[in-house]
Amino acid sequence: MKRKLTYIIIGIIICSTIGFLSSVVTQSSVNGWYMTLNKPSFNPPNWIFAPVWTALYILMGISAGWVWAKGFHHKWVKTGLYHFGFQLLLNGLWSIVFFGLKQPFWGLLVILTLLVVLILTIKWFKVVSKVAANLLIPYLIWICFATVLNYKIWELN
Repeated sequence: MKRKLTYIIIGIIICSTIGFLSSVVTQSSVNGWYMTLNKPSFNPPNWIFAPVWTALYILMGISAGWVWAKGFHHKWVKTGLYHFGFQLLLNGLWSIVFFGLKQPFWGLLVILTLLVVLILTIKWFKVVSKVAANLLIPYLIWICFATVLNYKIWELN
């Protein structure tokens, strides 16, 4: 149990670090460039993003730690965690492309790739732990929503 808790804490720290770095890039554009964009009616208020992402990064970290605790020597654990790491990098890349580079179209391509890799991550996590896979479902729902939002912002601008 102590080992699992250690991996979960490390997972949360890693995911939160990516989240923090992404927020640095995002914050520089939210009150400037992003405000000038046409957005769809279902665009949430800016204040909602920080608490949602905080909760999602915590769930992601718990999920990754749960899988990691099963033993990195196991083939399915490695496969799941490699997918997880790739989707986490895509998550950070999306912020850089969409907000940092101010490129909604290229952001859309990144988030579509993220969506595919996230679905594969959930599939591999489910082989190792249904609990870990289910912890990623809120993140999947949010990424689906973010993909539609990204598309509409690109379409409207």
